[in-house]
Amino acid sequence: MADRPRRIPRPLDAARLEELALSYVARFATSAAKVDGYLRRKLRERGWEGEGDPPVAALVERFVAAGYIDDAAFARAKSGSLLRRGYGQRRVAQALNAAGIAEEVRAEVAPDAAAGRQAALALARKRRLGPFGAGPADRAAREKQIAAMLRAGHPLDSAREMVNAASVEAAEVWAAASEDE
Repeated sequence: MADRPRRIPRPLDAARLEELALSYVARFATSAAKVDGYLRRKLRERGWEGEGDPPVAALVERFVAAGYIDDAAFARAKSGSLLRRGYGQRRVAQALNAAGIAEEVRAEVAPDAAAGRQAALALARKRRLGPFGAGPADRAAREKQIAAMLRAGHPLDSAREMVNAASVEAAEVWAAASEDE
């Protein structure tokens, strides 16, 4: 069995390219840039059998027009998911940029300060940082906790507030506070 030669896939034609795109958008919530990248990668792997250049851009545009791909809806869902998992505004922006979401859409779905505070609270709970930890942390442990929050995309002042909170209640009050207070 190990000696069996590997089957080489046939090059893609227009119909097979559309089938690949359709199956991809059916399986994954995705952006137009991700679908474009996926199809171009498949073309590099398998080659193109059709005449002229492969119609990747036209196919993606058609899927956007048909509503199969919606960058704004994808950005809202991705942003909400990352915030619920405890990631900060910077990490949300990086993830949307990596997904190829346009700047104006990223700005539209960018989390506000209140959402960032709630995300910091969620991360602290999940990772047992600050007042959610086993006991009072020494300076080195607090620095590590702040670094973890910074890596998760939270601003330094938010990370310090959360890690240095005196109690769980104080952290929850800070997270619930509005920006104008």
